[in-house]
Amino acid sequence: MNHALLNNVEHKNLKVKQDYSIGFGNDQMCVPVFPAELRHAQGEYPIVFAKDAEGNMQLVALLGLEKGENLYLNGKDWLASYKPLLVEKGPFLIGRNANADDNTLSIHVDLDDPRIIDSADDVSDSDSVFLPHGGNSDYIDNIANVLSTIHAGQGENNALVEACNALGLIESFVLDINLGGSNAARLSGFYTINEEKFNALSKEDIAGLFEQGQLQAIYMILASMAQIRRVIEFKKRKITQ
Repeated sequence: MNHALLNNVEHKNLKVKQDYSIGFGNDQMCVPVFPAELRHAQGEYPIVFAKDAEGNMQLVALLGLEKGENLYLNGKDWLASYKPLLVEKGPFLIGRNANADDNTLSIHVDLDDPRIIDSADDVSDSDSVFLPHGGNSDYIDNIANVLSTIHAGQGENNALVEACNALGLIESFVLDINLGGSNAARLSGFYTINEEKFNALSKEDIAGLFEQGQLQAIYMILASMAQIRRVIEFKKRKITQ
């Protein structure tokens, strides 16, 4: 990686190729998502919990049924109208500006990312980072919003997990899937909201979740499980291709 503080002098001609193919790190079974994007994500992906390397719970969008499988990819195209923020951000990240007197967060770019193009010429299927006279493009303004949401997202994720754990709502699950013929898959290692326990909560507990701002997120997670059918259909289509 070659991270650099983004600026409109050194990077005036930077463009980003809009390519989501596996070669750009998208060969993953799931991708972290954050509470702020659940309204959009739940209509496209099953949203579940997974444990990270340190054993902490993280919301993730399920993209496949086995390790290294992303069924939402078709060549360089992404088969959903909404992309998780960690996919949408592309080769950009947020970090401290070492030259600033305060702890202002700034946009950095990985100049070694193969999607980065440094050219004054027009490039098909790419977005310019800056306008010809140095102003921000709509593309990079959107990326700034994406990065800001991601930065705040981990704290929001932790608060949601803490609220759910306090009420014993998170449980592991195993799903055996018939893919037709002799094909089958088993989905395991993930966690979800126990809907029965959630429905049995007292009015006081429900009110507490509402006051904490977590109630809507729980409803979104539960509703998103209907999207498992979409993942299964993608898998069946892949098998028959």
